[in-house]
Amino acid sequence: MNLTVYNADGKQVGEYEIDPSELSPKINKQLLHDAVVMYQANLRQGTFRTKSRGEVSGTTKKMYRQKGTGNARAGSKRSGVRRGGGHIFAKRPRDFSWRMPRKALQSATRMALAARLADQEVTLVESLDFDSPKTKSMVATLNSLGMAGKTVLVSSDAHNGNLWKSARNIQGVTVSPVAELNALSILQPRAIVMTTAAIDAFREETKRLRESSRTRSARKQGGRKSAKASARSRAASQGKQEGEA
Repeated sequence: MNLTVYNADGKQVGEYEIDPSELSPKINKQLLHDAVVMYQANLRQGTFRTKSRGEVSGTTKKMYRQKGTGNARAGSKRSGVRRGGGHIFAKRPRDFSWRMPRKALQSATRMALAARLADQEVTLVESLDFDSPKTKSMVATLNSLGMAGKTVLVSSDAHNGNLWKSARNIQGVTVSPVAELNALSILQPRAIVMTTAAIDAFREETKRLRESSRTRSARKQGGRKSAKASARSRAASQGKQEGEA
C-alpha cells in the first residue's frame, strides 16, 4: 500500500510504500487485548484505603440489652450495617501491576501499528523539526493535516525537545519517540502522525528483531544436532569397547 507523505503545511510531497504484513503477518486480537489491559492495570495507583469496624471511632459497648426491648439484637455500634460504622470488606492499598513476556509485548506493538496502517489511520509527515518551541506552529500543522479536535499520537524517530514542548499544551495530543511506542499508545488515539524517519526506524527495528530471532533458533537447532551427534558417537565408542572386551 502507498501512503501519502505531507509536509508541515499539509501539502502532498510524495508517497511512501509499505506493506502492513511486513510488520506483522497476522493480527492477534486477544494478544492486543491482553497487552492493553496490562498497560492500563499498570497505570492504576492502588492507593485507596477505607476503615474497617475496628478502625472507626466509637464505643465498643453493647448498644442495649439483649432481650426485652423489642429491638433486634445488636452489639457494636461500629458494625458495618449501621450508619457511621466501618466497611465490612474494607479496601486496602494493593499493587495491580503485572507483566507479560517481553516478546509478546514487542509482537503486540508491531500488530497494533500494522492494524492502524491497514485501516489507513496513520498520516506520514516529511519532517516535524521546529527551530524553537511554538505551540501555534504545531496547532497549524495538525489543522492542515485534518487532525483538529482529534486525539493524536505524534511520533518521531528520536526525542525532539522542540516538538515535545510545542505539543505538550495541546489537549488530546501526545508525543512519543518511536522507541517508546507500545500497543496502548498506538491503539488509544483516534489518529497517528508519524515522520517518515520514525516509520523507517520502526521497520529497521522489526527487521533486526526478526533476524536475531532466526539466529537464536538456528543456534538452538545446531546445538541439538551437535548434542545428538555426540551422543551417537559416545554410544558407538562404548559399543566398540564392549565388543573388544
